[in-house]
Amino acid sequence: MTRIDLTGLTARPAQVWGGIRLVPLVREEPVEGLRLHREVYGGYGAGAVDAGPRTEYVSYIPHGFVADWSGGGRGGESAAYGTQFGDDAEPPCCVPVRRHHRMAKGERGGKRLRFLPLHLALEGYLALHFGGPSVVWDEWSRQAVRQGLSPRAEAAYAGWQVRGLGEALRVFEIHPGQCGVMVYAADTLAAAFVVPHPDDYRALHPSLIEDLYGETVHQYALYGAPVPEFTARIRDTGHLRSLADLRAAARAQERAWTESHDTLMARDLLRTSYAFERVRGAGPYELYRFLPPFLHNAGQKQHIGEVITDHKGRAVYLKTFRLSDKQIRRGYLLRRLADCDWHLGRTAEALGTGYAELVARIRAAGFASLLNAHTVAQRVRETRGS
Repeated sequence: MTRIDLTGLTARPAQVWGGIRLVPLVREEPVEGLRLHREVYGGYGAGAVDAGPRTEYVSYIPHGFVADWSGGGRGGESAAYGTQFGDDAEPPCCVPVRRHHRMAKGERGGKRLRFLPLHLALEGYLALHFGGPSVVWDEWSRQAVRQGLSPRAEAAYAGWQVRGLGEALRVFEIHPGQCGVMVYAADTLAAAFVVPHPDDYRALHPSLIEDLYGETVHQYALYGAPVPEFTARIRDTGHLRSLADLRAAARAQERAWTESHDTLMARDLLRTSYAFERVRGAGPYELYRFLPPFLHNAGQKQHIGEVITDHKGRAVYLKTFRLSDKQIRRGYLLRRLADCDWHLGRTAEALGTGYAELVARIRAAGFASLLNAHTVAQRVRETRGS
């Protein structure tokens, strides 16, 4: 599996609010045997996840998802959205840190899987060549050799900080059979979200406002102009003689919208070849996270994410995060360094640039602490002198 397969999902005409465009994804038939619901974490605080030996992932984690294939639907253990118990209606005065054991963990006799939505994918990006240099070249500092890229940090915005997203999610209607949505800011894809069942989507639709979105998405929503609304234009060429003819013409317009959406607006997501990492089995389904190829092309939109697939590789759950240009450059640079065994000279040659220019790129990417400043400065002088 190298691509995201959305077979069974159909894009319906978009709904627009200012610079935000929501494209509903509808299933003709819900996925049988898998349900998804939300595990609410009360209060406002951070979450810390034990991600391995001497490694922790820390972020704002408002909720988790529970995938249930026991056949019991939402079951009796799920929490209703928005419910609170307690004497205090006010948020806590301190910021609690909740500890989680692993990003994905089986529950209740192997029929349920609790995982942290989107953070599973973000951990995969942060762990990219996390160990640092595989060969101890002179140019790397002691910190690089001992600690690698620890700590790694990336910035993101909560959904309520993305201009217009909250209003769009609040006022737009949910279509019959809707099992997902694609969120666009200034007509660039910000996120894709897919669930197995329409009831799951209705329950989880408000959670989009608490998801994380990249810097590019925030800027496009803040500074982008309003986008045009979807309009269907049916020309009367003399063939519309009944309501059935009019209905057929309207459906043709819907099909044209779906085709243009899949081939133009969502092409960067659907036509990209990803590196998938299997995280855990979920009964007859599989949970993966994926990384893009980190192509260093101007304007290339790239996403990380997580997906649950059936036995044919079709997505029954999907959540993506749009990387910023800086994040793509960091991923690209780390990949090229690793491909060349972290040798700066060979990496510069592979990139078609000079030693000094590569050092400048490493520093601009935020990895200056990994370099041995004295040795690098000497090598830069030598290359310039030669």
